[in-house]
Amino acid sequence: MRILVALAVLLAGTAAMAQDKTPLNAADSDPVRLGWMQGFPPAADKQVRWDNSSMWAFPKTRWSFSHWRELMPSTAVRRSGPISVFPRAERRDIDAITLVPLGATTPMTWEQSLAANYTDGIVVLHKGRIVYERYFGALKPDGLHIAFSVTKSFVGTLAEILIAEGKLDPQRTMASYVPELAGSGFGDATVRQVMDMRTGIAFDEAYGGIDGDVFRMSLAMGGVPRPKDYAGPDGIFANVASLKKAGAHGGDWVYRTPNTDALAWVLEQVAGQSIAAQIEARFWSKLGMEQDASLQVDPVGTGFTGGGFSPALRDMARFGEMLRLGGRWQGAEIIPAAAMAAIRKGGDAPAFVAAKYPGLAGGSYASQWWHRAGGQFMAVGIHGQGIYIDPKAEMVIARFGSHPVATNRVINVTTLPAYDALAAHLSGR
Repeated sequence: MRILVALAVLLAGTAAMAQDKTPLNAADSDPVRLGWMQGFPPAADKQVRWDNSSMWAFPKTRWSFSHWRELMPSTAVRRSGPISVFPRAERRDIDAITLVPLGATTPMTWEQSLAANYTDGIVVLHKGRIVYERYFGALKPDGLHIAFSVTKSFVGTLAEILIAEGKLDPQRTMASYVPELAGSGFGDATVRQVMDMRTGIAFDEAYGGIDGDVFRMSLAMGGVPRPKDYAGPDGIFANVASLKKAGAHGGDWVYRTPNTDALAWVLEQVAGQSIAAQIEARFWSKLGMEQDASLQVDPVGTGFTGGGFSPALRDMARFGEMLRLGGRWQGAEIIPAAAMAAIRKGGDAPAFVAAKYPGLAGGSYASQWWHRAGGQFMAVGIHGQGIYIDPKAEMVIARFGSHPVATNRVINVTTLPAYDALAAHLSGR
């Protein structure tokens, strides 16, 4: 029980830290400055480990997020072909752009906003050119970083591709594709309801607590060490199949990670390939990526599609730029036009209202993508990960972070005004 309590405290630590005391700032929590995992071997008090869950505790997360595949089992997502090099037109005036965070009155600069949100790396593309690129802490240009729930948007994109190709029917039930889901809360949900996170499954996406659904999911997938007497679900799909129904499907939008894991199960059945293999075949082998990526796997080898993808930053920007260009890359169609139209369309705005996300008034969620009222769409991951696509401004931003608080309700307050200010600046507004 002491071990379980310790693990729960570590998983809940970021939220508790925000409530109880001010965490170290970006400069003081710099993983290089603090000496995490330096030396051969590192000193005991400088180690970041999976087996005691210290990898989840801030400020050690500032190292672990940039070294995920050294701590978690994963499978490779391999690149191939010539590298597609971005042209550069770097702007020295960006750091001085000013913005006012939501709910604040005091302005800050773009450069200050990066520190405020514990940015590990950021790349800004404007009209296909790199205009800004920075790395901080443990992340280097050729390094990988955990993208957390940005992974979901890759899965949603794959789903829309299969729908456009006539291989997946969004109105069919989940159990019609995966019979193992028949007795679960997902059984009678449609594929579309799962894609848009409008299911009524019994799952609370709240971090912390040894009785929480997220903690139980982490135990099932091997994200944290299991106690010796563990008798719960063994693996991601087993956990998904164990979830029950708490209400009707098709209601208001509610964010629940198992929706993505269940969707991935269907996609793997339909395509006859793992999600890692599909990302490799559809994207990493076609976009001139620089680095192999990786996808975290559970104890039985299933990819964690709800949040386990680790790409390099510029490669994540390539994926975003391809979407900005309508699903095409260097003259080739990567995403069918019908799939792109579905992704760009967004979801049911009234169903999203109750979520009350800062900066997303009038927005929606669909196909595992977040949508703003102005036509921008985003892939978003906890602790500050993201792909931000602003078609009107011809701007794409890829960002990695290690903010001490998990929820983007906190991070959006600064990030979205910063992105709006940058879009206006680059567009000459």
